[in-house]
Amino acid sequence: MQVSEVFGGRLKLRQLVLIVTIADEGSFVGAATALYISQPAVTRAVRELEEIVGVDLFVRRPRGVSPTVYGEILIDQARAALGNLRRAAQQIDEVKQAGTRPLRVGTNLAGAYSLLPRAIVALKHHEPGVPVSVQEGTAEELSTALVRSEIDLMVGRLDPSTYRGALHHLRLYDEAVRIVVRRGHPALAEPEPTLEALRAYPWILPLRPSQLRRELEEVFERQGLPLPVDVIECSTMLTMRSILVETDSVAPLPTYVGLRDEELDLLPTELATVPRAIGVTLPADRSVSSHARLLVDALADVARSIGTELQAEERRLRGRGSGSGSGSEGAPDEQP
Repeated sequence: MQVSEVFGGRLKLRQLVLIVTIADEGSFVGAATALYISQPAVTRAVRELEEIVGVDLFVRRPRGVSPTVYGEILIDQARAALGNLRRAAQQIDEVKQAGTRPLRVGTNLAGAYSLLPRAIVALKHHEPGVPVSVQEGTAEELSTALVRSEIDLMVGRLDPSTYRGALHHLRLYDEAVRIVVRRGHPALAEPEPTLEALRAYPWILPLRPSQLRRELEEVFERQGLPLPVDVIECSTMLTMRSILVETDSVAPLPTYVGLRDEELDLLPTELATVPRAIGVTLPADRSVSSHARLLVDALADVARSIGTELQAEERRLRGRGSGSGSGSEGAPDEQP
């Protein structure tokens, strides 16, 4: 297939719609019905497209058709192209309604608790007319949304293993995941409660599947321990906080959650194998808007403040942990 033939007017948008529909329906007859055209028209259009690309796209089966390896390649790219066009139409509608393009930010718990809210406040102070849309989700969900151009950037725990080459990661600071409990929790009376001892309490764990959930399960496995029996799966901070404050539950959460909340505290039990890099994830294959760049600058400013607080708290907690007093202890974490 010559590139000039693709961009020279021979390849039509309706042909992309057609092959995707055939793949979804599994037959020319089903595609004809779905698109309200005749089966001969479908056959003719497929033949024309095969002439353009120079290969067979479908093979006939006893019941319908299936794509060839060439067909699979073209269908995958057709889906992506049609998806991009649909998202472009949605974004055009958003701009028409809002008067300007909204800044779409994805975040997970590590970013949503303090880093992103403070940065948005700073951005809106200088650019009050910029509409900002925040979407929460797991790192996996948000990475996929970023690759699909459904969000402009992502704030929170970094996961360089996801979509290698398609995403660019900007590390802002390190924040350990610690076990958070209510003030006055019985476990705070122990100098350093073990993970085995903490299994006796109710646990609040991230939903499956998520990166943090997998990492926590690996922590238990490395110590030869089964997962806690009494478990609530939750990723909503308001729900988790209410349960923590009102019960003896324990929850692995970013250090800053226990540091900034007057009703919560941190246990000195380490989860050293859980990664802790916090930052911004950007698309590697396209530029971001000027408003997105302003938000990144604001995030960097806020991150410096948070990083300083975390360093000071960890020094203080390490000092407490060297004695026998109760309370919380920060992780001996590396800092950027």
